[in-house]
Amino acid sequence: MKKILDIPALIIGGGVTGTGIARDLALRGISALVIEMGNINDGASGRNHGLLHSGARYVGSDPDSAAECARESQILKKIAPHCIEDTGGLYVAVKGDDEAYVADFPNLCKRAGVFCQPLSVHQVLELEPGLSKDAIAAFKVKDASVDPFHISLENMNQAIEHGATYYSNCKAIGFSLGTMSGKKIIKKVKVQNNLTGACFYITPRVVINATGAWAGMVTALAGIHLDMIYSKGSLLVTHNRLTTHVINRLRPAADGDILVPGRTVSIFGTTSIRLDNLDAIKPDFNEIDFLVDQGAQMVPGLETTRYIRAYAGVRPLVSNRDESTIDKATIDEPGEDDRAVSRGFYLFDHSRDDVDNLLTITGGKVTTYRLMAEKTADLAAKKLKVASVCTTAQIPLTSKAPSKLIEAGMSVKLWARESDPGDSMMCECEMVPKSHFKELLLWLKQNRETADLNSLRIHSRLGKGACQGTFCSLRVTGLMYDEAYLKGSQGLDNIRFLLTERFKGQKPLLWGSQLAQAELNEAMFCSFFGLDMADPRADLDKKG
Repeated sequence: MKKILDIPALIIGGGVTGTGIARDLALRGISALVIEMGNINDGASGRNHGLLHSGARYVGSDPDSAAECARESQILKKIAPHCIEDTGGLYVAVKGDDEAYVADFPNLCKRAGVFCQPLSVHQVLELEPGLSKDAIAAFKVKDASVDPFHISLENMNQAIEHGATYYSNCKAIGFSLGTMSGKKIIKKVKVQNNLTGACFYITPRVVINATGAWAGMVTALAGIHLDMIYSKGSLLVTHNRLTTHVINRLRPAADGDILVPGRTVSIFGTTSIRLDNLDAIKPDFNEIDFLVDQGAQMVPGLETTRYIRAYAGVRPLVSNRDESTIDKATIDEPGEDDRAVSRGFYLFDHSRDDVDNLLTITGGKVTTYRLMAEKTADLAAKKLKVASVCTTAQIPLTSKAPSKLIEAGMSVKLWARESDPGDSMMCECEMVPKSHFKELLLWLKQNRETADLNSLRIHSRLGKGACQGTFCSLRVTGLMYDEAYLKGSQGLDNIRFLLTERFKGQKPLLWGSQLAQAELNEAMFCSFFGLDMADPRADLDKKG
């Protein structure tokens, strides 16, 4: 409880924006500590489409955001090509879609500075044979697929290599306010370790709130009200890759109109449903049925393909209409659909709220995270009286960490090129051999607080293939015992946690092949290991 850390900048939130700010500050020579109440990308950063926007989606509703996306996507393709698959994108209209919007689309793109090339129906069906034969118009754009976990890990790892620190499972639970030079500031932040319950204090010179949808809860610790809109979006992951390009429905933004090929799978969505709170962020069965129905109108294969999981995130939308406190333009008046709320980002300097060293950055999207981090780091550096410039648009986003293992489809290439005849395969879905897990375990032990099954999931492809951890969890747990990373009953606890988290995403999709997969999991882990019991070890002890 007495532990106190004195640091220049505290960043609350370990998503793509928080880790991006840490990298930006570190490259300026400013040390920062990032705390995250879960693990990296536990919020919206890890629960999105993985779409690197060309800007075309917003040309009709938010041309400023469209232009930002067009510029930033080109920068990210330059500095982080290993985190991006430059798929290209297609906008496709089908019978019944608004032909007036279709006709105006190229003009809207031109005004926003977004590339757009018309294609004939014949050309687009040649490019993507899986598209509906009811297609009536198509345009090519510069969309791409980005791995948000890979890019956040690279941000954080490069920041650490330049002096930053990262604590997972740590939550800010209190601010102690005081005065300095006649101004009210946050003097001390109370932080709780969510795994142990232990608390410690941080004395930062600047506090940066990068918690996305949770931003209002953090500002409330300083007595500041920030009105947030909680808009849930649910998405589906297919068993295999259905298209080569990103496919967008050529209509004003709506539910179920984007299919993103992500390495070996495709991600389809999304919905927009208002939530009252952040207690339960999960997809429901009605959303899944609706998404499949909508998607099949554009890509008929979405009706019959196997889905391996579903997940939901919350868009960090701001509902604060006081222009004097924000760095961006005003927000459109939200109607019944929260898609009417601007997708721009908002940087709040809370000196206007009489707390001089607190900043909040929220809104935006993965595509614009680097720009969001730049604007925030500019303001933080100014408050810290550090004369510096942003270099994140020029310096390659790479680190020495073995983050290559998080790239879907990469491990099989590495294994084929580097394999040892005695190197057994731990994960057959994603083709990850024992040697790669041993390398990652060693790195985690040297650079992170824990080297457990969940840490491996975040930093690799473990549990992300078709079996969703059924077989690889057992094999890798055995390896961790062999290498002395686990002892006693820790293996069962690790497997239980991993499979419980994986099942949350499978539950809404229990039909066909995925139902058979779930029944296999139940047979294996409940019958053999008793993981359906509250404490299987206690039951075994009773039986002698």
